[in-house]
Amino acid sequence: MTARVVMVQGCTSDAGKSALVTALCRWLRRRGVAVAPFKPQNMALNSAVTEDGGEIGRAQAVQAQAAGLAPHTDFNPILLKPNSDTGAQVIVHGRAVANLDARDYHDYKRVAMEAVLVSHQRLTDLFEAVVVEGAGSPAEINLRANDIANMGYAEAVDCPVLLIADIDRGGVFAHLVGTLALLSESERARVKGFVINRFRGDLGLLQPGLDWLQRETGKPVLGVLPYLHGLHLEAEDALPRADESKQGARLRVAVPALPRISNHNDFDALRAHPQVECVFVGPGETPPVCDLIVLPGSKSTRADLDWLRRQGWPSAISRHLRYGGKLIGICGGWQMLGRAVHDPLGIEGEAGSSTGLGWFDLETTLDAHKQLRNVRGRLAFADAAVGGYEIHCGISSGAALERPAMHLEDGRRDGAISADGQILGTYLHGVFDKPQALAALLRWGGLEQAQALDLRGLREASIERLADAVQAHLDTAALAQLFGLEPGACTV
Repeated sequence: MTARVVMVQGCTSDAGKSALVTALCRWLRRRGVAVAPFKPQNMALNSAVTEDGGEIGRAQAVQAQAAGLAPHTDFNPILLKPNSDTGAQVIVHGRAVANLDARDYHDYKRVAMEAVLVSHQRLTDLFEAVVVEGAGSPAEINLRANDIANMGYAEAVDCPVLLIADIDRGGVFAHLVGTLALLSESERARVKGFVINRFRGDLGLLQPGLDWLQRETGKPVLGVLPYLHGLHLEAEDALPRADESKQGARLRVAVPALPRISNHNDFDALRAHPQVECVFVGPGETPPVCDLIVLPGSKSTRADLDWLRRQGWPSAISRHLRYGGKLIGICGGWQMLGRAVHDPLGIEGEAGSSTGLGWFDLETTLDAHKQLRNVRGRLAFADAAVGGYEIHCGISSGAALERPAMHLEDGRRDGAISADGQILGTYLHGVFDKPQALAALLRWGGLEQAQALDLRGLREASIERLADAVQAHLDTAALAQLFGLEPGACTV
């Protein structure tokens, strides 16, 4: 089997590449096509643990769901997790291999491309179609040399490209025409059409611009996707905006927006819950009065711990607890709640130790071996199923572990809960995702009559809405031709 490969590239970051790849995976699956998602290189601090025990970007895990597949490391062979302004942990085929600064990684790209092409070959041998997501923009000319994320990959595998642009941010025609102008002749030839994303208004008023664009570039506009409100899909990296409609909700949750916050998708269920207002508190902002504070995961735990102190969070948390509020730490946030965090090998930055916030009798030492596993179990303080995944280098020890927060199916115990029941720590990402666990944790946080919420079901409904939008607003005959399908064939 040799798959048809089609790549989606964007004029900018957050143009809608991830959403369009997700939509196309479900649209193809509806037509009975065996399809897989693929992102050669992803830079993101939101990651997922795969069925083969590796680590990929969260967006590719959602795209796998759209394709009806379990997440696999071949869907995202190169993952970069920034741990400073100039460096990142490099993950190849799901495993961390090095910490490199930007210049060193530029030289490493030749090696990374080999891993990309190995995964590409495996996927094209197994599936009928592969939908590929680019990264950032192909017109970032300073990154063109040895590119593996956009046109460098497309040229290497000889695949067509769809170019998507976000009209909501303005300048959509300049984005599209300018991007084409900065491509080489062979790269421009690969672009088979444009998709305009997040449109709201009268399409008739936009039509003269679409006609001009096609005349000017010789490229067809394959469609205009509407602005779809209320989608429950996981973002690559950017923190979600506050939902003003949730102000006045019955339970208020505050999350410090750490500079190296990781897996902030942990809070998707809280943000989606109709009775919960979940706010991210940025630098310089006063921590608000709330019912629950959650310290999130971090790619640079000690550096983010220093940031918390500079922002005044320790005193805010003490005041919050004194007035009966609840506190949760997840992964790096859980490590911060202990007495100390040690990094003798310089795993996340300069080697050394940091004093923790001291709310648990616990110390954590970062180890070179990253622990990656999907886990299931039950909360220790409630009869509720919990599930999620672990991604951490820390090994924690101390008397606090004698009061675990969870009992896992593999016989291990996870995290801790304080003797007074006010503070909970866990290594489990996705701790709010299961309906039973979410309801139990919200009751623990002070919401006595918590409504049920099925996050996976909401995500599934969002994927269906995206596929419906492709069917209704894009040129499906042109898409079918790109993927080598019979235009009218549909099994769903």
